[in-house]
Amino acid sequence: MSAAAGIDMAESHEPNAFHHVMDSKTSWELFDSFFGTPVAIPLPKIATPFGDFYITKFMILELIAAILIAAIFIPLCRRMGRGELPKGAWSNAFESLLTFIRNEVARPAIGEHEADIFLPYLWTTFLFVLFCNLLGMIPFLGSPTASIYMTGGLALCSFFMMHVPAMVKMGPIHYFVALWPHIEIVPNPWGASSGHGHGHGDQGHSPAHASPAAPPSMGQILAWVCGSIFGVLLSLMIFLIELAGTGIKAIILAVRLFANMFAGHLVLATILLFIYMAGTASLALWGTVTIASVLGIVALSLLELFVAFLQAYVFTFLTALFMGMALHPEH
Repeated sequence: MSAAAGIDMAESHEPNAFHHVMDSKTSWELFDSFFGTPVAIPLPKIATPFGDFYITKFMILELIAAILIAAIFIPLCRRMGRGELPKGAWSNAFESLLTFIRNEVARPAIGEHEADIFLPYLWTTFLFVLFCNLLGMIPFLGSPTASIYMTGGLALCSFFMMHVPAMVKMGPIHYFVALWPHIEIVPNPWGASSGHGHGHGDQGHSPAHASPAAPPSMGQILAWVCGSIFGVLLSLMIFLIELAGTGIKAIILAVRLFANMFAGHLVLATILLFIYMAGTASLALWGTVTIASVLGIVALSLLELFVAFLQAYVFTFLTALFMGMALHPEH
């Protein structure tokens, strides 16, 4: 029994790449083993009438990201409101981010007149996703965007921003009517003109001399009825696809951000675990694997830094694009 217990304990302390990437609600683990003892920070738990409410590691990191954004951009926005020019490289860099989102994302996707109304939300979304991504580059922290629950919450906010403003602008009924396509397979036989054309032989004819419209034949009427029924079925199918697409767009936002950030950090953690695996196998192999792993981590970290900015941009761009599509269905 003691040998089996020892094996279970050894397996429980075996490093796991998923463990380092995923969220934790009981403790914030810093080291799997430090002189034989795990080093972890216990996380608080709040008792409620509906059960225990856990303050997870990602919740704390999200709060840190929000505090950093407020500490940097509130003073910057106040200076911009007073008409002061940015001073220094940091102020120019942060202001350039806001200007880029306004000029290259919001206005092209939503339109010049309405973009400024929704710009605060797009700014907040971009900065929050960016800072959460960048926190994952710091040792002992993590990226909250590697959790589907966090990206799902962001996508839910974007879902409401995609459709609620459009419903307020057009009205709920007109908003859903705009999703219904008009398909005319066979022209209406009573509405079609049967007058002469305007070819070379009819250049001298005027509308007053046009022959009266002939009544439609039974074949034309049957073709129009069948075409109308088929057109309604096609319109209904496209309407249901468009209706489902309103939710699918939000799901796409959540999944693509989560998948990119989770996979990137998982790869980094796996490469680091190669050092542990080589050390348990052979001391000679450990040195070679350590050097290769560290160099690989440095290269991939630079790529992850680019991905952090890219995914924040893609999430904000798609949100603005979907908002523009809902606000301007005629386009």
